[in-house]
Amino acid sequence: MSHTVLVTGVARHIGARVASVLAADPGIDRVIGVDTVPPPSRGQDGGVAMSRTEFVRVDLRSPDIARVIAAADVDTVVHVSLVSAPSRGSGRTYMKEHNVIGTMQLLGACQRSPLVRRLVVRSTTAVYGSSPRDPAVFTEDVEPPEAPSHGYAKDAAEVEGYVRGFARRRPDVTVTTLRFANFMGPGVDSPLTRYFTQPVLPTVLGFDPRLQFVHEDDGVEVLRRMATEDHPGTFNVAGDGVLLLSQCVRRAGQLSLPIPSPAFSVLGDLARRTGLVDFSPEQLRLMCHGRVVDTSALVAELGWRPKYTTAAAFDDFLRSRGLPGRLPTAVFDWLTEKAGVRR
Repeated sequence: MSHTVLVTGVARHIGARVASVLAADPGIDRVIGVDTVPPPSRGQDGGVAMSRTEFVRVDLRSPDIARVIAAADVDTVVHVSLVSAPSRGSGRTYMKEHNVIGTMQLLGACQRSPLVRRLVVRSTTAVYGSSPRDPAVFTEDVEPPEAPSHGYAKDAAEVEGYVRGFARRRPDVTVTTLRFANFMGPGVDSPLTRYFTQPVLPTVLGFDPRLQFVHEDDGVEVLRRMATEDHPGTFNVAGDGVLLLSQCVRRAGQLSLPIPSPAFSVLGDLARRTGLVDFSPEQLRLMCHGRVVDTSALVAELGWRPKYTTAAAFDDFLRSRGLPGRLPTAVFDWLTEKAGVRR
């Protein structure tokens, strides 16, 4: 039986890597990558070689995606095209339309196609929010004390709602939703990675949040497995262990600047307008309260653990940016051991 996989968001790093890995799989006959712009070539902006991936220029907000799915006899859809932060040129309106309206169009196209048998959707642990009333660890069935009310987290929560509706209407399709922690790695460019490369890292006075990361290699591997195997359900994806923000600052060898929460918000608005770092309201909440998720369901389902712990993923990101830190490795090990973090 032939297999045709459609991957959305291939102009961005993770989408391009997923398409490339799937195209190299001998069990997959055809990989179609869709986005509004072509993916960068290898060596350009960290581009990934996609020689075996067929690129189709499609805006997910348009009905054209249905024609692509129907014409190519697509049986597996991997949707990784959620935008985590508005660009300076397009703004929040385009971001929401792309994330929510684009996903609705994609799901409508999948629902009308009798050939689609597997749907994998990239979501985020941001759907749990960040609040002082959070549990110590979120499992997939825990409802957040405060539902996301803005930004990327709200978009992702709406997307997940539409995906659940699709799963009810098409019980013959294996639907997998993956809630990823913040990606880290050499090729990752996100509001959080840009934050950690600033010469001075503003922190919220009186708070030292717990953070989790997933290495891009592990994220791509999870997406590959879900695209080629049947694993229905919703799963948290993160590297083992946690890091306190203060530990991240020390590992990066950067200076921190603790400032009161109101001033942090003002600074975030200024940084966002100048394009330096996106200190969105949800980023502010994360910097106050953090977020930790349980990944035992994913480990049990796949019989596999991420190669990189949270600490190892962050260290690999630092090395790729030339930020090895100023403290000796032995000191880092002692700090993480005291915090109960497994390297």
